[in-house]
Amino acid sequence: MTPPGAAFEPDHDSAAVPTVEVVIEIPRWSFLKRGSTGRVDFVSPLPCPFNYGAVPRYLGQEGDLLDAVVLGPRLSAGTRLRVPAWGAVILMDRGMTDDKLICSARPVSAAERRQVLEFFAFYARCKALLNRWRRRPGRNACDGWCAAGDALARARPRDDAWQGPVVEF
Repeated sequence: MTPPGAAFEPDHDSAAVPTVEVVIEIPRWSFLKRGSTGRVDFVSPLPCPFNYGAVPRYLGQEGDLLDAVVLGPRLSAGTRLRVPAWGAVILMDRGMTDDKLICSARPVSAAERRQVLEFFAFYARCKALLNRWRRRPGRNACDGWCAAGDALARARPRDDAWQGPVVEF
């Protein structure tokens, strides 16, 4: 795991990079934050600098679809694509691990990795304030970068009985 702001050596061994199917929920530069059920969670004061979506085959540890960020040009909501997951950001939300796969058609550069980690560190601070206002206790933090395979190992396959997250976000 690489903490936010730390140096790293990129892993370009494409054989070790899993490919996942991602459905885009939030296009790059959008202000609307939608959940996996399509319902608007909130309107952000800042636009999301990445395409944000989910991997419909997996559930994260918090019980919602496994989150995925797709770097690159803006993609429309509902876009489905198969893309390599080059790593993951470990986000803690109210004490629950909420991994974010970081996907791109090409290897993630050092500058992109720093940008992603800086964004999620800022996001975690904002989410902590929002959770405090909502009276939802628990730790919020960006705990750094890990291999995509580590995040996928923490996830569990989604079954047909899944109706949406049981935890409100």
